[in-house]
Amino acid sequence: MNKKLQALFGAGALAFSTLAMTPAQAADTIKVGVLHSLSGTMAISETTLKDTVLMLVDDINKKGGLLGKQLEAVVVDPASDWPLFAEKARELLEKEQVAAVFGCWTSVSRKSVLPVFEELNGMLFYPVQYEGEESSRNVFYTGAAPNQQAIPAVDYMMSEDGGGAERIVLLGTDYVYPRTTNKILRSYLNAKGIADADIMENYTPFGHSDWQSIVAEVKTFASTGKKTAVISTINGDANVPFYKELANQGIKAEDIPVVAFSVGEEELAGIDTEPLIGHLAAWNYFQSVESDANSAFIEKWHAFIGNDARVTNDPMEATYIGFTMWAQAVQQAGTTDVDAVRQAMYGQQVPNLTGGVAVMNTNHHLSKPVLIGEVQGDGQFDVVWATDDTVVGDAWSDFIPESAKLTADWTYPWVCGNCENPMY
Repeated sequence: MNKKLQALFGAGALAFSTLAMTPAQAADTIKVGVLHSLSGTMAISETTLKDTVLMLVDDINKKGGLLGKQLEAVVVDPASDWPLFAEKARELLEKEQVAAVFGCWTSVSRKSVLPVFEELNGMLFYPVQYEGEESSRNVFYTGAAPNQQAIPAVDYMMSEDGGGAERIVLLGTDYVYPRTTNKILRSYLNAKGIADADIMENYTPFGHSDWQSIVAEVKTFASTGKKTAVISTINGDANVPFYKELANQGIKAEDIPVVAFSVGEEELAGIDTEPLIGHLAAWNYFQSVESDANSAFIEKWHAFIGNDARVTNDPMEATYIGFTMWAQAVQQAGTTDVDAVRQAMYGQQVPNLTGGVAVMNTNHHLSKPVLIGEVQGDGQFDVVWATDDTVVGDAWSDFIPESAKLTADWTYPWVCGNCENPMY
């Protein structure tokens, strides 16, 4: 297809999609789905994201709505039950006819709903760090990919500033995100000269509560004289007894530092943080970051939720960025039609809360800064390291041979999420 025909076809397709009113747009309101666990093991993390979407919906409605209509949030509770996520996703898309869905935390829940969104051509905004190794035209990944969190965190822990770790413990919850992330990290560590004998790997079920023997194994592994660090992909409420057991066994950050990828301000709210001072987390945002945008966001959050003690966290920022980009794309496209909005998403920019700008790339991943924060006694994080600029998220890891040759680029009219040697 030559460029003139290509442009004509693209313009015609956009005009058609703009004229064709979707059920979500034809109704009195524009419905958006909220697909987060409000009960079960993941409620500790996901309930706040439901509240975040409600705040964003309320904010747009107070400003006059979108395309002249009010937004209506349709909230469902998949209850930390992974097959139920798929059922609830189908309910939102088929029965409720939502224009977009904001939801999921664990990768197993995202994997559960993915076939539904692809079958029904729905649009999912996924706001949490994940393992990569996925590319779908129906998902926008607003959380961190491994190159925006896991890889920089390991680099920091092995650096002089991070303590110069020579032995690494990979502790994770037993599902796809920790296992795939640690597969990438093991390959990366090997490339950096860390032998398999200097890597300990352990997985526990969701909601695991008895950490005594595992923490004891970590202490034994770290007793060889080599500096040891823990990389934690433990998810959900299992983090509370894990950190308590670290304190019970006297593990301090200066001895065996822990850097977590799924512990933020919300999770620390349920823990006595005094014994955990100095342990770390890697995210793209912390509440403690000083910026005008962050101050305004925190003020708006406290006013909406009616509680000045409620914290903010990284997945909240990712939700805010994704939701704001979606609203901008809908306004630009003049419709909630998924195909039109998808094309309008590319290149969308939203001020992030750390003082920079988030950009949506054609691989459906954001450009984001990377921050390492140190736990403080008040449950907040002091940023001890940050990238100089934003980092573009990679859908496919360079450290898995079968993935390194893949390209994700959903630019119209050529679309492919897992192609080798793409032809433009």
